[in-house]
Amino acid sequence: MNKKILLAIAAILCLGLGIGLTVSAAGHEYVGAAKCKMCHKVQSTSWAATKHAKAFDLLKPEEQKNPKCIECHATGNVADHPSVQCEACHDAGKDYMPMKVMKDPAAAKAAGLNAKPGKEVCVKCHAAKSPTGNPNANFKSFNYEEAVKKGIHEHKPKA
Repeated sequence: MNKKILLAIAAILCLGLGIGLTVSAAGHEYVGAAKCKMCHKVQSTSWAATKHAKAFDLLKPEEQKNPKCIECHATGNVADHPSVQCEACHDAGKDYMPMKVMKDPAAAKAAGLNAKPGKEVCVKCHAAKSPTGNPNANFKSFNYEEAVKKGIHEHKPKA
């Protein structure tokens, strides 16, 4: 069986059991925002002030157990990463986080880093309607071009 199919089956089973994932669809292991913060302090501080950083807390208790909600409101394993963290956009980082790899853009990309996530990453969660089909869900429309103007985090300190 194809590796992607096996990972998709594992993801469905894990989410269905409520234990979440520690491995991305590409087969890389999640490390969590705390590890990213060690080198990316400016970005981390800026991200911490966003709704993404609080995404899991925005869910009602029953939604926090719903795999369809968890899929977009947490990164990897809910117990370890209960929010939309760095790796939700940049992919799971265990293989690209070593300094030696990060300093080599080609090696980082080969190790799974999505350095400049585009619209295709955003619309996985920011879709046209709530994935739960719940008409009462607090789901807002998404305009990628407007979102990019606002940004998710700073890339360098403001002067």
